[in-house]
Amino acid sequence: MYSCWVVLLIKLNIMKEQLLTTLENAKNYTLSVAAAMPRDAYDFKPADAIWTFNELLHHIGYGIYWWEENFIKQKESDWNPPAITAGKDETTAYLTGAFRALKESIGNIAPGDNGIKGFYATMDHITHHRGQATVYLRCKGITPPEYTY
Repeated sequence: MYSCWVVLLIKLNIMKEQLLTTLENAKNYTLSVAAAMPRDAYDFKPADAIWTFNELLHHIGYGIYWWEENFIKQKESDWNPPAITAGKDETTAYLTGAFRALKESIGNIAPGDNGIKGFYATMDHITHHRGQATVYLRCKGITPPEYTY
């Protein structure tokens, strides 16, 4: 018969595996959306009053860092985005780094921890803006990558 600690460790590992799977899907789909926009169209925006595609993807990346810091690590920080990344390669690298940092933070989440709520809030923010990015693609006549879950 398993001790309470063994059962807790098994549940913790299952929870982290589920979080990591969710994160991997979000990362892969977000980077697929980023890859679908041609390099010379990263400055595209469907209307004057909104972000360019590049600015939108940079916002997703910074949002990952900010939500992770405030709601997963529980370290209060001001909203203070860095300068916008310049173009497809730099923006994709920034997004990749943000997803990598978030993956590392998941390793420190414990069952019942508020960091789990922070993780799902981060995923919600990514999904919200990634949905906008797919509309940008459609405005350029590009079919977005098929959504996978």
